[in-house]
Amino acid sequence: MATRHVYLVRHGAADPFGELTDVGRQQSDLVGQRLAGLPIDVVWHSPLPRAVRSAGIIGTHLPKADVLEAPELIDHVPHVPEQAPPAWAPFFDGYGAQEAEEAERRSSALTARFARPAATEAHEVLVTHAYQVAWLVRDALGAPPVRWLGLNCGNTALTVIEYRDGSEPTVLLYNDMGHLPADLRWTGFGAGVRP
Repeated sequence: MATRHVYLVRHGAADPFGELTDVGRQQSDLVGQRLAGLPIDVVWHSPLPRAVRSAGIIGTHLPKADVLEAPELIDHVPHVPEQAPPAWAPFFDGYGAQEAEEAERRSSALTARFARPAATEAHEVLVTHAYQVAWLVRDALGAPPVRWLGLNCGNTALTVIEYRDGSEPTVLLYNDMGHLPADLRWTGFGAGVRP
């Protein structure tokens, strides 16, 4: 039975203009080193510069893998709840029916392309954004759409999901930063206590 192995990676730390910082380049290099021992077929990436650059760095460690753009991986809000949880209400202020429809369209395209078994054994890296990682994890767990909220992941954290015919997806890893030294973990999040 063929298994689709999906290695989700949030892009490296970026500046306010979306370009990788020195830290983001280091993070991308380290996750690339971690993935180097795996039989990766392809590195898919979002079209946004921070993901493009991260994928390029990761790809230097995977010389047999193609590095290709996938528009479905672009950064977007994956689901607009009709009634946002109170803690998230300010985040969704100004979102209406049109934004909810666009979120549904983009999220459906993302899951249709990547959240399914493959015809043959496949190992794919998806360099994307925090919301898309959260959406795919939520989908793999069969959780309600609103549960993508709060599934944060660090820059270049590794999440692994396997898809097989005839069975539910398996989440093997979520937000694993074992390849990063402590000073490179949690980049991109606000201040607070972090493990």
